[in-house]
Amino acid sequence: MKIIVDSSECCGSGECIKICPEKALSLVDGVAVLDESRCDFDGICIPACPNSAISFDEGDVGGCGF
Repeated sequence: MKIIVDSSECCGSGECIKICPEKALSLVDGVAVLDESRCDFDGICIPACPNSAISFDEGDVGGCGF
């Protein structure tokens, strides 16, 4: 599981950046960018986003990977 930022939905408010204790998010050209090496994937940034541009990408959770 990982966190993704939909750059087409990001309004650049910075609310996600303010709430992230790991400082894993930054604004690049007005769009939030996630540094996965710093992220603990707790998802605290998801509800902070006013445009719902941040979400979990659960991929093949529960699948066999085939």
